[in-house]
Amino acid sequence: MVIAGGGPTGLMLAAELKLAGVEAVVVERRASQELEGTRAGGLHARTIEVLDQRGVADRFLSAGQTHPRIGFAQMSLDIGDFPTRHNYLLALWQNEFERILAGWVAELGVRILHASEVTGFAQDDSGVDVELADGTSLRAGYLVGCDGGRSAVRRAAGIDFPGLAASSSFLIAQVHMTEQPPIGLRRGGGGIGPVDRERGGNPYGVVIREREVEHAGDPTLDDLREVLMAADGTDYGVHSPIWLSRFTDAARQAAAYRAGRVLLAGDAAHIHFPSGGQGLNLGVQDAVNLGWKLGLVVRGRAPESLLDTYGAERHPVGARVVENTSAQVALGEPDDRHAALRELIAEWLRMDGPRRQVVGMISGLDVHYELGDGHPLLGRRMPDLDLVTADGTGRVFDHLHQARGLLLTLGGHADANVEPWADRVRHVGATTDGPWELPVIGAVDPPPAV
Repeated sequence: MVIAGGGPTGLMLAAELKLAGVEAVVVERRASQELEGTRAGGLHARTIEVLDQRGVADRFLSAGQTHPRIGFAQMSLDIGDFPTRHNYLLALWQNEFERILAGWVAELGVRILHASEVTGFAQDDSGVDVELADGTSLRAGYLVGCDGGRSAVRRAAGIDFPGLAASSSFLIAQVHMTEQPPIGLRRGGGGIGPVDRERGGNPYGVVIREREVEHAGDPTLDDLREVLMAADGTDYGVHSPIWLSRFTDAARQAAAYRAGRVLLAGDAAHIHFPSGGQGLNLGVQDAVNLGWKLGLVVRGRAPESLLDTYGAERHPVGARVVENTSAQVALGEPDDRHAALRELIAEWLRMDGPRRQVVGMISGLDVHYELGDGHPLLGRRMPDLDLVTADGTGRVFDHLHQARGLLLTLGGHADANVEPWADRVRHVGATTDGPWELPVIGAVDPPPAV
């Protein structure tokens, strides 16, 4: 297996494959795992649940700060009453997230080729020849493009990337300032705040809308000075940039997540405005959905058609994020008509039903895969129930650390026959007390024992 890109999505996929018994090589263009600047700054509840399922959530929790509210179109919504052990947003910069994730991946023994890059490939019936920037190549059974919004893998695979072109551009930076800037959100999107939330002061993180959408080159400190002067009449003595970049409100999604032996995940499969901090989370959850499926297929435990379920399940989830972030862009427009629309939406979101709907969507707790007719819980996430088993007390997530399938029979019965799938599925008989709850469809009695 070759994974193009060693960001959050690529690292998570590498870990999942290793747990599934498949060796993968990560090809990462950076010379090390160090990430300039802070970029994304939050882990949502479903992502923390996924990390909890692998037994590593505490590593991330100890490095961040929890907040019981999440953002939607510059509005703050309470998640503190949601039925999950992780009913909060974890404020944790992406560079810290990657550092911790890379440490876990290193413990698992995953091989990473730094200062390298996938430039192309050729696939046949038995595998993929992956071309690297230094002229060498790797032979693999599958190639997964986790190489970002400008994905070379996606382009080489000939996968269309339709969607909305950019209508606005934003500078994002970490800089020092000689004057005290106004702290908080800005009308029309963006804001200024201290990088160290506890200490305040320098350096500052800045996100600010530019006047032009199209740009010929990378942003400069003079560009930031010019935009600040135009907006505020001062540049606050900005100097000594630590990191400077730009992003737009372009919203695109790959027409397909698979082309033969080549698959896409993370930003290679979808790009959108960073409203609500959903992008990193979406990519990590892509990786978890794809990892166990690739693992079974590569090891000959499942047919190749299983890989088609990855796109069937994750493409609608990505489409919904692209849609809700585009809606948030519209709600953030600074004119009076959009301000009136924001106030109306804010009024609706003060009601419990709409709030729970939106918070479930942004947090990832309401994800529902269409698996056909059947029980209303089919295709929804499994809550982390408290369990009593023959070995004592515990939680559902305790039994998922090795990323294997789990057959959980509630009611204490342990006589289900899983012998034909014993190498893929673990069976646990347990009891749990009382009803449990999902964020969107409410309280549910435990299903009868199988």
